[in-house]
Amino acid sequence: MPSDVPGEVSGDVSGEISSDLSSDVQAQPENPSDAPQAAAHASQQTSVREYLESLLVTILIVLYGTTFIVQTFKIPSPSMEKTLLVGDYLLVNKFIFEGRGSWYEHLLPYRAIRRGDIIVFKFPFDDHPHYVKRVVGLPGDRVRIVDSKVYVNGALLNEPYVIHDPGAADLFGDDFPPTSDAFYDGRLRPEWAADILNHVVAGELLVPPNEYFAMGDNRDYSWDCRYWGFVRRDAIMGRPVIVYWSVEASSGDYATDDFISNLRGMARTLLHLPSRARWSRMFRQVH
Repeated sequence: MPSDVPGEVSGDVSGEISSDLSSDVQAQPENPSDAPQAAAHASQQTSVREYLESLLVTILIVLYGTTFIVQTFKIPSPSMEKTLLVGDYLLVNKFIFEGRGSWYEHLLPYRAIRRGDIIVFKFPFDDHPHYVKRVVGLPGDRVRIVDSKVYVNGALLNEPYVIHDPGAADLFGDDFPPTSDAFYDGRLRPEWAADILNHVVAGELLVPPNEYFAMGDNRDYSWDCRYWGFVRRDAIMGRPVIVYWSVEASSGDYATDDFISNLRGMARTLLHLPSRARWSRMFRQVH
């Protein structure tokens, strides 16, 4: 009996040790120097995966933000001076106006478009570029211009932001709307020239339902609703809230919108950045 016990213990222990040693040997790499390289490769793969995941999340957030909340916009013309200057870059709040009929409008802090709001919208013709103007007439309003003064529903509209050039020749700047077809202005869109008299009632322009009448603050140098018609509600993108960047520029700098022209304009801006930047306009609120 005593000889059997040690034999059993000896056999069991040796078997366990032999099995453990063999498994350890199999788990170890043939070349010990490969271990750090394998760990580095695994770490690199993890870093690349995390980077791609972060990039994807960032892209989704940007797409969501520019679709529903905020978008950038640049001012290419002087039609809104002195409120907005050529070369101003704006942040446009898309999360503000109701009126699209969406179910969530009653749950979120939307509000109606008001007279005096500055709006960014899609131009109704051509390639639908974005325009920026100020709302003058709401749906159902009656608009008339007499001696460069704007009347809405028979009352004089207070417009402290508007500027006039006494030397400008603007047919519809002094008297609007026309009351007969005996008028001509080469700046009118043909579509609007054929339709405008259908909206004139007793010498006033009647704004149709779900549409708006907007003009530029630089009244004598603004190609606006007087010359091409109303702004539909579904074309309105939002309201500019802040100038986040501003640089000295002219309309000629934005005359073309192709890639090469934009690249050249960016290079000129960077080359003359200290002198061309309007530092005093940075983060200025838009009213």
